[in-house]
Amino acid sequence: MSTFSDIFKSSFLENVTSVSMLDMILTLGLSFAVGLFIFYIYKKTYSGVMFSSSFGGTLIALTMITGMTILAVTSNVVLSLGMVGALSIVRFRTAIKEPMDIAFLFWSISAGIVIAAGMIPLAVFGSVIIGIIMLLFMNRRSAANPYIAVISCENRDAELSAAKFLAEKVERAVIKSKTAQSGNIEMTYEVRLKGDDTDFISALSEMNGVRSAVLVSYNGDYMG
Repeated sequence: MSTFSDIFKSSFLENVTSVSMLDMILTLGLSFAVGLFIFYIYKKTYSGVMFSSSFGGTLIALTMITGMTILAVTSNVVLSLGMVGALSIVRFRTAIKEPMDIAFLFWSISAGIVIAAGMIPLAVFGSVIIGIIMLLFMNRRSAANPYIAVISCENRDAELSAAKFLAEKVERAVIKSKTAQSGNIEMTYEVRLKGDDTDFISALSEMNGVRSAVLVSYNGDYMG
């Protein structure tokens, strides 16, 4: 039968001092700083339609959580084996909509692991280099970005006139879909603009036989 003194001699209480307070402060503080930097890069390089601030906050939390977990694992070999088994039953069902979001998730996890492992220079300088590369190659916006033009016409003649006018005003126009109904023809084009001017879409909507014309920017992933 366990006595009151045996409780205080348990291995559970011995683990309280297995990680120093300085290690905890450094790990969590640096993880927060690096996670905040990753969030800044994510915000600056985001090119989607709707920016998700909750995902950016997740990057910060994920860096800190990973750092805390790895710090606990490195301080106790037995705990590391049990934690591997516990984490193996965790399943996530959230779909990743943007491919680059996966890179940011792995970046946050890797940064937390490296910081908790004590490789602070690698975590800091590695994150800075990755951030600079992403800013250089992902944050470029040009007039050649793809757009989707949706044109609704009354008849075949209006369709031909609209297609000819569109081809003259843009650098490239490729039809993606066409829907024909009685008294209505709707066409979807992928277009590349010659510049920043989008006034041609207003002129297109005012042509005879054209019911409406809509121009939408998108990321190039067409779902047909």
